[in-house]
Amino acid sequence: MNNVLKFSTLLVCLVSMVACSKKSGGDRDTATGWVYNDPKWGGYEKFDAVEQETGPNLVPIEGGTFVMGLSDQDVTYEWNNVPRRVTVSSFYMDETEVSNQNWKLYVNWLANTYVSYPQVIRDALPDSTVWREELAYNEPLVETYYRHPSYNDYPVVGVSWLQAQRYCEWRTDRVNEMILIERGILNPSPDAKDSESFNTKAYMAGQYQGNVNKNLKDLKTGGERSVRFEDGILMPSYILPTEAQWEYAALALQGNQASTGDELITDRKIYPWNGTSPRYKKHNKNQGDIQANFKRGRGDYMGMSGALNDNASIPSTVRAYFPNDFGLFNMAGNVSEWTGDVYRATTSLSLSDAENHDLNSYRGNVFTEMMVDENGLPLEKDSLGRLRTQIIPDEDLKDRDNYRKSDVKNYNDDDSENVDYGYGKTSLVSDKARVIKGGSWADRLFWLSPGARRFKNEDKSDRTIGFRCAMNRVGAENFESNKSGNNFKEGTKSKVKRRY
Repeated sequence: MNNVLKFSTLLVCLVSMVACSKKSGGDRDTATGWVYNDPKWGGYEKFDAVEQETGPNLVPIEGGTFVMGLSDQDVTYEWNNVPRRVTVSSFYMDETEVSNQNWKLYVNWLANTYVSYPQVIRDALPDSTVWREELAYNEPLVETYYRHPSYNDYPVVGVSWLQAQRYCEWRTDRVNEMILIERGILNPSPDAKDSESFNTKAYMAGQYQGNVNKNLKDLKTGGERSVRFEDGILMPSYILPTEAQWEYAALALQGNQASTGDELITDRKIYPWNGTSPRYKKHNKNQGDIQANFKRGRGDYMGMSGALNDNASIPSTVRAYFPNDFGLFNMAGNVSEWTGDVYRATTSLSLSDAENHDLNSYRGNVFTEMMVDENGLPLEKDSLGRLRTQIIPDEDLKDRDNYRKSDVKNYNDDDSENVDYGYGKTSLVSDKARVIKGGSWADRLFWLSPGARRFKNEDKSDRTIGFRCAMNRVGAENFESNKSGNNFKEGTKSKVKRRY
């Protein structure tokens, strides 16, 4: 009887402990024992780690080390991309180039939203006159390439680096707005105008007063609150890929890995495919097919009638030809693509520079901050619904150790205030020159090597240049669960969560 009584007492205690644990949140800080997610303990919210969703049209790119730079003979003798080993963190890359249809939706949204600012719409239009040339009859393409539905799935061209950058910002807001709508937090607001439109950063700063359906519960106040980035619901920003990201994704060397888990690449690549020929080598019905859209020789853009090789005298559709081993289409040929980097002819001039910049190599940083009032609160958003930002004053950085200037596009080049590159006299390079990669429909095979690089001013456009977006990854590098203790477990990788 005593044993039964003791067991009953123990059982009651256990049940009480479980109940108390559930009531107090059941999760405590490992350093202090304080309870998470409990209003009685301050209402600090701790969220379980989540696997980052894969945004629309994005493909997961697991990072790693690779030799960045030319993998073929430097036939131009520019020595502007000396091979060097770098590491790229995991990220996401668009499966395809941004298409005319993608861009038309963008322009349509701007026209419907920024009704008081027609210049915003005009600034977003592609320059269709890039098709004009003095000694070629391309005038029909001026009218048809962007506007006619037959070209909907072709890559948008005639857009500058600056236009592409603004598209990335817009795309971030539309994807995050859709996430909040799908979760029932916001209602669709297609009639929002000007500053009333959704902007991710303005929303998180509490300056978006849109059509809210149901906010999240605020454990501190017992009321409601908007979504914060700490909730793990909203996605990071879409960006133009860095040159290192673009080149790494184009090579897709994981396709030549001896076996899963081995740090052994069996063959190097000159192009996004194996071999020295642009023709498909596998023994099947596609053997001998051209793998990219490029100019085979003088006056030969697509072969002869009845035996067309790449089936396109100009750009082809964004899903034409074979994808590389990451599943990315047209990482060689079709159109060259903007990257985020500022161009310099020399890279990693010294061993010390290489050591300091061999992780996520990038040139083009301009560090900014949100503008705040005397109370440290964000200033009122601008007329387009965006938070106001500014370049951090250099005098505010004088006591920092890791960087002393905000605009470091010319770092280790010439840090003087007035850099003179001899632009227009002895050089075409300036802080406005941006790296383009990949080669185009109008280029010879050499330019299709991922290591080849050229440049163009960020405010210029061309009929041979388009772009695709990327997104940095948060959490574990290997696309498994981000939960603690799972980063290095062996076993099958979890499925990647895709939005569409």
